[in-house]
Order: sequence, then C-alpha cells, then structure tokens
Amino acid sequence: MADDRKSPEARQQMTDLEKVRHSCAHVLATAILRIWPEAQFAAGPPVENGFYYDLEMDHHIAPADFGLIETEMKKVVKANEPFERIVVSREEAVRLAKEGRLGALGPRTEPSKFKMDILQGIPEGEEISLYRNGDFTDLCAGPHVLRTGNIGAFKLTSIASAYYKGDSNNPQLQRVYGTAFKTRAELEQYFNQIEEAKKRDHRKLGRELELFEIDDEVGPGLVLWKPKGAIIRKELQTFISEELRHQGYTEVFTPHIGKLALYRTSGHYPYYRDSQFPPLIEAATLTELAEEGCSCAELSNRLKTGDVDGYLLKPMNCPMHIKIYASSLHSYRDLPIRLAEFGTVYRWEQSGELGGMTRVRGFTQDDAHIFCTEEQVLPEIQGCLQLVLNVLGTLGLSEYRVRIGLRDVDSAKYVGSPEQWERAEDALRQSAKTLGVPYSEEPGEAAFYGPKIDFIVKDVIGRDWQLGTVQVDYNLPERFGLTYVAPDNTARRPVMIHRAP
Repeated sequence: MADDRKSPEARQQMTDLEKVRHSCAHVLATAILRIWPEAQFAAGPPVENGFYYDLEMDHHIAPADFGLIETEMKKVVKANEPFERIVVSREEAVRLAKEGRLGALGPRTEPSKFKMDILQGIPEGEEISLYRNGDFTDLCAGPHVLRTGNIGAFKLTSIASAYYKGDSNNPQLQRVYGTAFKTRAELEQYFNQIEEAKKRDHRKLGRELELFEIDDEVGPGLVLWKPKGAIIRKELQTFISEELRHQGYTEVFTPHIGKLALYRTSGHYPYYRDSQFPPLIEAATLTELAEEGCSCAELSNRLKTGDVDGYLLKPMNCPMHIKIYASSLHSYRDLPIRLAEFGTVYRWEQSGELGGMTRVRGFTQDDAHIFCTEEQVLPEIQGCLQLVLNVLGTLGLSEYRVRIGLRDVDSAKYVGSPEQWERAEDALRQSAKTLGVPYSEEPGEAAFYGPKIDFIVKDVIGRDWQLGTVQVDYNLPERFGLTYVAPDNTARRPVMIHRAP
C-alpha cells in the first residue's frame, strides 16, 4: 500500500474486490521488473475502479507496451504463487531497502529509494510487513488474496504521470493504471459501461449541442457558457430560486474577491492554500518588499503568518455570508436567518484532475448558510435535507445513498472542541434517520470545521457523484465572534449550517 498506509482496522475492512486489485498491483510490478529490472517502485494501492503502481525508470511506458506487460502478468497469475506475509523489524526492512530488495525481484546495486522514504514515514511501534509472491518482495501493509491464481480477470487501462506523494517538489513518476475483477464477465461489463460513458460524455454532448466551451486561451477549467447552455443554466437557477423562496431563504450577492485576512480568520487560508489561486498583492506592497530584498520563500511565509496582506479569489462563500450576518444585531426572534447565493468560487485544481464541467477551476454553486439557535439545529437540518430531496426528485435523480462524514478522532486537522463535534454529529445522525433510507457513517470525511451529510447520486451508467451536502458548524461562528441576543438578554453564539444541493 506504500505511502497511503491505512489503519489496521481499515485494512481489515478491505473488500474482496479491493484485495484482488491490490494483489494485481503487485503482479503488475512483478511483470514490469521481469521486463525492466531497474524500475523503482513507490505506491501501488487499489483505487475505486482498479489499481495503479507508481514507478521510476528510463523507459517511458506507452500503451503499446501493455500487451507485453499483460503477457508477463498472465504468467504470474498462472503460476498461482502464494502471497506470503512476512513481519520484519525496522532494522531488517531498512537493510533490505538499502540492498535494493524492496519492490524488487532480488538484490540490486541501487537501493529501493522510495521504499526507504516510505519506511521513514511509518510510526515507531507500528508493525512493518513485507509481502512476497515468487521472487517479488514488497514493503506492504496488505491484505492480499491467498494466491496469484485468485486474481481473476484484469486489464491495463492507461498511463499517466504523478508526483511522488502528490508533491510537485518531488520526482515525477510514471503511473500505470489497470483494473481487475473476479470474473471475465464482470471485466467485460465494466468496459461496456466505459463505452456507454463515452457516448454520454458531457464534454462530447456539450460540443454537439453547443452548450459550453472550454478554451485554452481563456484557461483550463474555466467554462464559457454558450447561448443554449445559458438558457439551461438560467432555468435551473430559476427553479432553485423558487425552491429557496418557499423555504424562507433570502438571496444575497457577494464579491468574487476578498481580503486574505478574511480567509485567515475562517481558516480556509492557509489550510486550503494548495487548492487556491495564489494571493493577489498590491503593486505598491510588492515594490516595497522587493526593495527590502524579500525572497519568494520569505514572501510566502509572510503571507502565511499575516505579516503581508493581499486578496484572494473567493474559494468559499461562507466567510462573506458570515460578514453579512455580522453586519447587524440579531435577536433570537430573528433566527433562523437563511442566506442563499448563486456564488462563483475559484479553486486551483491540478491540471491532471480537471475534467470538463465535473472538475473545474471556476464554478457557480447554489450555496446557502443558515444561522440558528441550538434548539433550531435539528429542524433546520431536516429542512435542508428535504430541499435536497425535492431537487433530486424533480431532476429525476432517484438512485442515491446518504453518507455522514465524521471526524477522524486521531487527526489534528479539525478545529473546535470535541463536545461541539459530538453535538453536531448527533444532530446529523438524528436527521439522517428521518430520511427513511440507509445511510453510512464514514470517519475522516468531515470538513475541517464540522461534520456533514452527503448525497452520493448514481448516474445512468452506475458512476457515483456527490451532488448535495449539509454541514453543521459550531466553529466558524466562534472564529468570527458571531452572536445573537437570547431571551435573557445575554449574548449567545449561533450555530451555522452550510447547505449546497
């Protein structure tokens, strides 16, 4: 599993299909090493639709090589080699990495440099295990199928480049993707779905129906709505506006840009800095910094600490809605206050992650924020969920599942007290039960400021998309010092609910 090591509990919950795909990644590495023995391997996990393995070597793998690699993979599967789990000490693992034996068919003159780095990231006291099939030995937390012959049907699908650990400061590796299933019939069904997806690809339909355009001179991930597409967009906004009006929302408008200090207060900067456009700094400030001899690294640090201010293309609407709430005094009689906006936001998505209109760098979303009392949280969440159901039902999206995203209690990325999180998570659980549909709880899927309910909708060819979310937030009201006047004339903190169907 390489650098994305899961907890022991999560590893034990790996599905049988994930085990097949994880094992197939090892078979892929075995085959590549038989052809190119110098290959250095990094991470090889199962993923949603298959598996991949990241590697570094002089030869650039191309789709034309897939037949050769698959032939070797079939030999490994036919050999029915057992997957042998070996627990070793940290010292033994380091020795093997130095000898080039990890992610390899045997000793080599070059050390297993990526495996050495991964070893350094494994916490002290955590068990270190290797997996061996035939001559191939890998640093791996498992689990796997019992033997290579249990893998079933597989196929390599694509090749891409990826930075080691997703960091552009690290080496760029080759990423070979594949998929695997228990049976040949399941594999064929999967590729039939892929062909159907190509026919229904919104990028293809967008061009053919003259709905939208993405132009390189405008910028990747920035959508130009053509007249026909604009009609559809306007009709959708009109429909949503009517739904919002029926539920007592008030529409607002906010700027596309705001001071960096605003997003420091909210925590969006620097927490989400890597997924935001770089800050904009006034020319006079840049001139002063240049005269001081300020380096780029120092400027980045000053922006992070707040010693230098600037502006940010709006990544989120919530801080500005908070400012609208904070601009007036509020009594408990005023609550709940429901603010909604078709707000345009900007995110710096990596170029390799962009995809038509499903992953973009600028988009307009129906975004709403509710400010309410503690007693109003449960009915307001239920109202949000009903709105999402109304929208999905009207649009004919009837196949969906509900996911409650909880915090990972072992992670330090979340803000707010445990008591606040427990109250928010309990309110979401109670609300989810009223939907009358099955729901799952998934630790680690919460936003940094609060837990959430997500609606995961299945499209006509079986793909999952997150199309609605409701989040409870005790933390941003605290960070911005929001208040309302309670019946006893004391100042109390409102609860904030984020909603985006």
